[in-house]
Amino acid sequence: MLHVFETVYSSDEWPPGERFDRWREMITRSYLPSVVRCDEAADFRGVARVLQAGPVHVATLRLPALQVLRTPVHVRRFDPDQYQLAVTLQGRRTMAQSGLEVAPEVGDLVLNDSSHPYESWMLPDRGAVETITVGIPRAALPLPRMKVDRLLAAPMAGGTGLGGLLTQFLVRLVAESETYRPQDTVRLGTVVLDLATAVLAHRTETGGAVPPESRQRVLLVSINAFIERRLGTVQLSPALVAAAHHISVRQLHRLFLPQGTTVSEWIRHRRLEHCRRDLLDPRLAELPVHAVGARWGFRCAADFSRAFKTAYGTPPGDYRRRNRPRPTKRRD
Repeated sequence: MLHVFETVYSSDEWPPGERFDRWREMITRSYLPSVVRCDEAADFRGVARVLQAGPVHVATLRLPALQVLRTPVHVRRFDPDQYQLAVTLQGRRTMAQSGLEVAPEVGDLVLNDSSHPYESWMLPDRGAVETITVGIPRAALPLPRMKVDRLLAAPMAGGTGLGGLLTQFLVRLVAESETYRPQDTVRLGTVVLDLATAVLAHRTETGGAVPPESRQRVLLVSINAFIERRLGTVQLSPALVAAAHHISVRQLHRLFLPQGTTVSEWIRHRRLEHCRRDLLDPRLAELPVHAVGARWGFRCAADFSRAFKTAYGTPPGDYRRRNRPRPTKRRD
């Protein structure tokens, strides 16, 4: 199935007896030539979503127990000359390259190189392995290749710091991929490249090689993530955000200028969006309107009601009532 910038491959689209063979053919043709083996070939079930996002591609895989072997013959047949930075979201994945073998924990990041042979094993928990892999053209990475190659088949933390920031961004990117416009995918792909570069530069201590504009985009992603985590905190303010990132409030406002908004406006917008979603959530139907506002940092109910009406054209209570799901009529 082809979306504008995303290709979705699902084994359910093929007859049961052909699924694994068709999947193996797709991997060889559309991804990287390799040998693919599966103990569950007779009942193979897999899904791959490949998003072309500007300079990078982002592949989301959900697979059963699987072995992938890329040999020197496969490398000579086709080499996109790229690094692949992968995070495991569920299950276990073991990878071997350049004489090293790694079995990362869920949430860890692992780097491999398409120009060298490697072997990978998918070992599922609860039925499947889920991974997100970023394909990064080597020419797009402004870091010394010799130093980056030292990270091959070595686990990197993907739950905290820059690695955590990259993982969170990737998870949200693939979850919302169907909403993107052409200009969005290029911009978001550039941010993915910036974040991956920052992770690898930190690990190789080559931060000086990262272009200033790339560092600035990473800083903005970090600021947005900080704001998102603290929307329910009444004390959230431009001064708090700036202090947490060791910059002045003036520098912070300068970062937001190209976005066409101010820091305070962005915080209010994100708070109101969360309130709007909560008002539509049937599970929160009994939560008073003022409590919804308080949940997302609006200390005063009147201020919340006024801000919500300005943004959406109606008070929050009316918005909830108008959009409340109608009970299904019972048929006798």
